[in-house]
Amino acid sequence: MPKKFLPAAALPTLVQERLRIWGSCIRKQRILQRIRIEDLCARIGVSDPTLRRMESGDPRSSVGLYLSALYVLGVLDAVVPPPPAALWGEISRRRARPAASEAGEDDF
Repeated sequence: MPKKFLPAAALPTLVQERLRIWGSCIRKQRILQRIRIEDLCARIGVSDPTLRRMESGDPRSSVGLYLSALYVLGVLDAVVPPPPAALWGEISRRRARPAASEAGEDDF
C-alpha cells in the first residue's frame, strides 16, 4: 500500500518553517564541509532527489532522515537540542488529587 502524504499546507506554519531551516542547515553544512551530494546520500541511505527535497524543506521526507543527515554532518545537538528530562523522564505514579472546589462532600 503506498504511503499517504498530507499536503504541505496541512502542516502548521511553524513545522513548515522548521523543516525549511533544517533543510537549509543540511545544505549549508554539506557545502561548508565540502561533502558531495553522492557521499551524503550514501551515508544516510537516500537518493539524490530525496536529499535535494530535504534541503528544500520538503515535508514528505521523514523526520528521521532529517535527523540522520544532521547527525552525519555533526550538528544534530546544535540544531535540535534534546528536550528537558521533565518532558520525557520518569512519570510519577501518584494519583492527582481533585482541587478543593471539585471535592464533593463524600470525599475525604
